[in-house]
Amino acid sequence: MQKLGDFKLPQFFNYPPYFTLQPIRETREKQIQLWKELILEYCRSQKIFIVGLDEEFSLFSNQSIERSLSHESRVVFLSALVSEGRAEWMDKSHKKCLILWLKVQDWADYIINFVKENGLEDSVMTVEDIRSGIESRGTELAGIDRGVLIRALKLLEQKGKAAIFKGSSTDDEGVKFNI
Repeated sequence: MQKLGDFKLPQFFNYPPYFTLQPIRETREKQIQLWKELILEYCRSQKIFIVGLDEEFSLFSNQSIERSLSHESRVVFLSALVSEGRAEWMDKSHKKCLILWLKVQDWADYIINFVKENGLEDSVMTVEDIRSGIESRGTELAGIDRGVLIRALKLLEQKGKAAIFKGSSTDDEGVKFNI
């Protein structure tokens, strides 16, 4: 089985036709599903949140079979993720895509479990502590995209489970958990 770093690639990654959009509807639907799953799994394992259409992204080419996804294929696969709420275009020209391997609600749930597991109920943490603090090491929260984290925290704030407060700069925003 081929690997990309420490990530095991699926069998279809070595099958040249999967790097070309398939003309038959059923085959294309299966192809899109496989690519969506691969993009989500790979981004999660590598903690990648942003994929640029015109930037180097290792999944979009396979040198061993000398194949690369066309621009159109990239747009189709990322747009399919967007339509399912698993990604969002970051710009109007659809050049960069924010990959949500966990949906914002799932991130909020993850944060609640993280807070409970670490005994942080009724405590205050900075946003940076959540992203890169000692408690976060080895968890899904380590290195989380700041924008995704803020959105999940705002969702918790709307539910009364957290209060976000601003410091004098963006790197000292704080969160008080009310769980």
